[in-house]
Amino acid sequence: MSGVRARYLPPLPGLSAFPELNVRTYAVAGGRPGVFFLSLDAANAIAVAAARRVFHLPYHRSEMACRSEGDNVVYSCRRARGVPVAEFRGAYGPTGSVYRTRAGDLDHWLTERYGLYTADGRGRAVRVDIRHEPWPLQPAWARIEANTMAEASGVRLPAMAPLLHFARRLEVMATLPYHA
Repeated sequence: MSGVRARYLPPLPGLSAFPELNVRTYAVAGGRPGVFFLSLDAANAIAVAAARRVFHLPYHRSEMACRSEGDNVVYSCRRARGVPVAEFRGAYGPTGSVYRTRAGDLDHWLTERYGLYTADGRGRAVRVDIRHEPWPLQPAWARIEANTMAEASGVRLPAMAPLLHFARRLEVMATLPYHA
């Protein structure tokens, strides 16, 4: 994540850029599609605390490293505190040209969701509307050395090759949360 800031305010040094990793699934509430985050890990303790409090998101403080090697990214995440312990280590990158999805395609269904869902402290559904341009997707490769992130969220990944996409950058604006 980079350039993270409240609308109309400048990015704050030390708070506006940090690695993040999430485990999510797809959700629909009131006929509106979105994503539901099972967990999010970030390397910035203040961002973690703020996102937990304001957006009710299941953030965890993690030790993370992210570096570019040409067009590729080498990434690692290890949950610093909390239970269950979770880890991701791997590398990934694009294998082809940027393309835009078309309505009705699986790639469109997977990526063009303009909201996120979570639950407040009382178990009520909360929605955050998201605005962004269509994803500039590229086919991708990945080498995953360790991945217990989904398992730590109670999700067992299937024993099959994953469908992979890569996007270099996407600017996103989010609203404040409201009850869905």
